[in-house]
Amino acid sequence: MILINLLPHREAARRSRREAFFFMLGASVILGVLLSGAVYLWQVGQVARQEARNELLRSEIALLEKQIKDISTLQADIAALRARQQAVENLQADRNIPVNLLNELARLLPEGVYLTSLKQDNQTVLLTGVAHTNERVSELLRQLGHGSEWLSRPELVEIVAGTVNLGPREQRRVANFTLRVRVSRAGEARPAAGAASAAASGTATPRPGASSGSPGSPASPAAPASAGGTAAPSTAAASARP
Repeated sequence: MILINLLPHREAARRSRREAFFFMLGASVILGVLLSGAVYLWQVGQVARQEARNELLRSEIALLEKQIKDISTLQADIAALRARQQAVENLQADRNIPVNLLNELARLLPEGVYLTSLKQDNQTVLLTGVAHTNERVSELLRQLGHGSEWLSRPELVEIVAGTVNLGPREQRRVANFTLRVRVSRAGEARPAAGAASAAASGTATPRPGASSGSPGSPASPAAPASAGGTAAPSTAAASARP
């Protein structure tokens, strides 16, 4: 028996394909919307977390800036305290400078040198005076440079020849001088004092074998000098005379 399908099967297949297409299209749209929503929510979460991190960083930066300001203020206070401490130490050290200066000048002034004025500016002292000769001024400079633990770096500013009236008709030529010297504080003078004492002890200690003769042999006596400053003739010279 032959069966003949007289129904419109092509149109039914076409309808079924159309329905499947629209179903797949709707499913794709729904899936795309779901995926887009998930991506959007993930990005919103990431942005929120980053904003939270940024806010935490801003709060930490503000805290660090406040600490830096406090540290800078503390550093300024420490510098001010150190400056005050240094000023107090300088005042304590400078309190004895005039006494040491006058003692050293009274001890080191050579004979024939007289001071007429003394002016101190911080640690620099300007001395003005009168000396009998220029050699006296040189001796004063040498004494100030090497003979004191409180005075150092003497510098001659000027020296001018002058005259002094000793009587109605008597005048004497003198040297008017001006020199500059540096006076040390107590903390600065201690190393110089130690070096000076070491040098003094080194020069005072006699060296072994410093005598003119050899060890164990008596030294030969020096020939006496005559009144004219010449040495007396030796015995050998006297015996050589005819």
